[in-house]
Amino acid sequence: MNKKNDLTKRMLDFIYSAPTAYHVVDNISRDLLKRGFTELFEGDAWKLSAGDYFVRRGDSAIISFRIPKKSFKGFHMIASHSDSPSFKIKENPEMKAGAYIKLNVEKYGGMLCAEWFDRPLSVAGRVVVNNKGKAETRLVNIDRDLLMLPALAIHMNREANDGMKYNAQNDMLPIFGDDKAAESFFALIAMEAGVKKKEDILGHDLFLYNRVKPTFWGANEEFIGGSRLDDQECVFCSYEGFVNSKAKDYVAMHCVFDNEEVGSGTKQGADSTFLKDTLERICDGLGKTREQYHMAVANSFMISADNAHAVHPNYMDKADPVNRPVMNEGIVIKYNANQKYTTDAVSAAEFKLLCKEADVPYQTFTNRSDMPGGSTLGNISTAQVSVNTVDIGLAQLAMHSPYESAGSRDPEYLAAVSKVFYNK
Repeated sequence: MNKKNDLTKRMLDFIYSAPTAYHVVDNISRDLLKRGFTELFEGDAWKLSAGDYFVRRGDSAIISFRIPKKSFKGFHMIASHSDSPSFKIKENPEMKAGAYIKLNVEKYGGMLCAEWFDRPLSVAGRVVVNNKGKAETRLVNIDRDLLMLPALAIHMNREANDGMKYNAQNDMLPIFGDDKAAESFFALIAMEAGVKKKEDILGHDLFLYNRVKPTFWGANEEFIGGSRLDDQECVFCSYEGFVNSKAKDYVAMHCVFDNEEVGSGTKQGADSTFLKDTLERICDGLGKTREQYHMAVANSFMISADNAHAVHPNYMDKADPVNRPVMNEGIVIKYNANQKYTTDAVSAAEFKLLCKEADVPYQTFTNRSDMPGGSTLGNISTAQVSVNTVDIGLAQLAMHSPYESAGSRDPEYLAAVSKVFYNK
């Protein structure tokens, strides 16, 4: 493997070790503590000075920041999201179906359903357990091939290749075991959580995940395949730039929000007060006045980093006629007239200058004019904190599949421009 892909290899290892948003935040938190960052808690008073800090919310969102030694002008922020489309385990999940036990699940986010069939799956997330009369949160990951969602044979549905409409309640329930597995699912989860019996589990947020390992592929290993590239690729690459930078004139902030795939309208989402609360408490903790807080926000800049669609070689007509991103050709700047993306002339210009300084290529994305696209966390977060923002991402294929594809060289570009941004 080329040395230039070392960062990408570490990124794929990070993603594979983080099957849910909870594991993303836990991995980052552990690494920050090793690097000497101080963890702050929203329920405690904050005593701040120049240094490195982080704060979590809801176990699945985290904001890390570096306060410079001299008085700062504003905030330099990169925001991404920790969640990906999946299936969530419902309450009382076991269902008997003939000689088998299935698990009752529901859709989380807008996924490509067909790609979940015929892959080894497992379960991960968080549980709340009764530990000597106190509720305690623990992360779990059944680290083995546990479930399968078998497709219906072509002999029983001759029209399968003509297009399928999947019913989430009838068609998307994975097999857990034979009838001897009845009443054992939560016993398995309890064992993983380190408690004696399934009755000790008081609550759970558990998700399915694809067990197929990420890989390099292509004639020259120029591509990567893996789960949750959207948006853990941006999480990891911007984090690399963050931890390898030094705050100078601005507070450097690395923001990871949850629930982007379902609208961000949660206490740990981009539409919550998490970012605003953190910015205010930084200023309060450093003795800034209310006016100085508003001045700092006005002098701030945010990069909203969420992956972008590459032109698909088998569906080239689905892309805009002239704005046609390609994997491995640089960071994608995303535009939308209806402000699904926040990029405007000013924020695009600022980001292009950053790319030039980092010696990083960039390209542009717009939807076809007759095709609505998705949105991301940039325009949502600015409803809480009004800062100049650019929406960017790395080009990928098969977005919202449980196994996506992207370019193996692009992660270095985002890490490089992130470091330049934080160092400015």
